[in-house]
Amino acid sequence: MDRIRRPADIARRTASRIAARPQRRDAFRRETFALPREAARAKARELLTRYPRAAYMTEIESWRELPGDRIEFTMRRLPSAD
Repeated sequence: MDRIRRPADIARRTASRIAARPQRRDAFRRETFALPREAARAKARELLTRYPRAAYMTEIESWRELPGDRIEFTMRRLPSAD
């Protein structure tokens, strides 16, 4: 391969591959937050209280620590209790 790979070429190819992937299609609504540690705890508690697991299947789907003592987390829940 004698082709020069520029960052724009790599980004374009990656974007087209991502677009070609089937999207996750489920009934859950997801919200992602990046907050300082204590604010993240308070926000998670607030959402778990507002949308109880028994009715909305609410849970923290994923989380990670960011620099500066910040937490990024994704809450997952059903949009309504039927």
